[in-house]
Amino acid sequence: MDWKIELIFIPVTDVDRAKAFYVDQVGFHADHDQQVNEQLRFVQLTPPGSACSIAFGTGITQMTPGSQRGVQVVVPDAAAARQHLLDHGVQASEVDVQPWGSFVTFDDPDGNGWVLQELPPRMRPAP
Repeated sequence: MDWKIELIFIPVTDVDRAKAFYVDQVGFHADHDQQVNEQLRFVQLTPPGSACSIAFGTGITQMTPGSQRGVQVVVPDAAAARQHLLDHGVQASEVDVQPWGSFVTFDDPDGNGWVLQELPPRMRPAP
């Protein structure tokens, strides 16, 4: 039996600001934006090439905005991903090279923290 993580909730204060940040600056795809009723708005975005999406909105999570820390995304090239973020106005850390990969971190406007990881050659899946 497969167990797949397909959706991670990101708590935000301003849904429109968060959507603009993740779509226009980070480069996620906008999948859904539904105002279900006055208390419930559901926004789902997906990183390019990912089987797992993120969701935020109003009325969908009890988490405090900015409390989601350490969601990790694998990228083919940490330096190129960092440059993409910088080119789109996102503050990103320097590339941190470790034996288990190269890492870049950044925060969204609410302080939710993200980690980008470039896998080392021995850990990369075969093409």
